[in-house]
Amino acid sequence: MIQRRKTRVVNAGGVLIGGDNPVSVQTMTKTHTEDIDATVKQIKDLETIGCNIVRVAVPTIVTAKCLGAIKRQIQIPLVADIHFGHHLALEAIAQGVDKIRINPGNMKDKKKLEEVVLAAKNRGIPIRIGVNSGSVRSEGDEAEELTTLMVKTVLRYCDHFESLGFKDIVLSLKASDVPSTLAAYRSIATQCDYPLHLGVTAAGPPSLATIKSAIGIGGLLSEASVIP
Repeated sequence: MIQRRKTRVVNAGGVLIGGDNPVSVQTMTKTHTEDIDATVKQIKDLETIGCNIVRVAVPTIVTAKCLGAIKRQIQIPLVADIHFGHHLALEAIAQGVDKIRINPGNMKDKKKLEEVVLAAKNRGIPIRIGVNSGSVRSEGDEAEELTTLMVKTVLRYCDHFESLGFKDIVLSLKASDVPSTLAAYRSIATQCDYPLHLGVTAAGPPSLATIKSAIGIGGLLSEASVIP
């Protein structure tokens, strides 16, 4: 039997990620998050079919201020997906979300990024460092070059977060093509012990996205050395 990769354990609202814990299933809502009723309904529907963790988009401060009301009406951990403004991350943390996802490369001000990390640390909220192929610059078109750049970027962010005493970290390295995604996850799995969030980004139309995700996620889950 192949021994499963050993990782740190991260607690996201009572769902333990990594270690010897079961692989959790996460998805993202398709509603406008500020439509609280529609968002809560969709999350409850997801709960009934086995979703363990749910993520919502947080594009504006109005949206961020709705997170507490949403969280109070659902049973599974709520993750705030933050792409840019650090103030959105701070408000999401204040609203009591269970985890946030950020791409540190989209927060150019180092001090503001550190403010987010320290706020999460003070509240015991984990952060997923989510890097995708569209947010890093590749010097060439070869998958290997893109993979190397993505891994180096993630490890640099990990070092920065650790320098602030923050280690409640989950990692994701998503590319729009399956080979780059597989290569990135295989590489990062040998270089750190943080749990991994598996996925394929910008996978395309539903039918193509299903195929890409099945191959990408299924392939990684079949490898005990990569399992988050």
